[in-house]
Amino acid sequence: MTDDTIDPVEGAPENGTEAGTWNVRIIDLSGATEGEDDTVEVVKDFIDLMHANAYARAYVRDSIERCRTPGASSKEVIENWLAFGENAEVVDAGEDGWKSSTELEDFAASRATPMERDWRAIDPRRLVDDEEINGPPDEDDDEDDENRHEVIRH
Repeated sequence: MTDDTIDPVEGAPENGTEAGTWNVRIIDLSGATEGEDDTVEVVKDFIDLMHANAYARAYVRDSIERCRTPGASSKEVIENWLAFGENAEVVDAGEDGWKSSTELEDFAASRATPMERDWRAIDPRRLVDDEEINGPPDEDDDEDDENRHEVIRH
């Protein structure tokens, strides 16, 4: 390897940012914030680009379903979403980022399953690691073990 080549870091996103730095921008389509930025919030710290894309897709899928009215045609669903919904886009993902425009007609034509809409299950703000669950190390660990009961399965 020469000095002018860069060895790619394993697991790093393709755009060169560090893992955990992908962001998704949630955009209000209603125009309620006229003259201002339509960004409602920016969701941060996705594990990788695939995670950010899946979140953006599920978020838009849910927004479209919330804008669907009984008996509405596909065209009316899209019109409702464009007037009252929220879009999501992966920040700085370029062509690799999921775009609502690629699936909007399909989303409007068919109802989503609960799983397709469940952006909350993959929200990085809800993901925790084992250390957060276990808490800080306990110095009196021996005492805690005395009160633990062993489960014996037959």
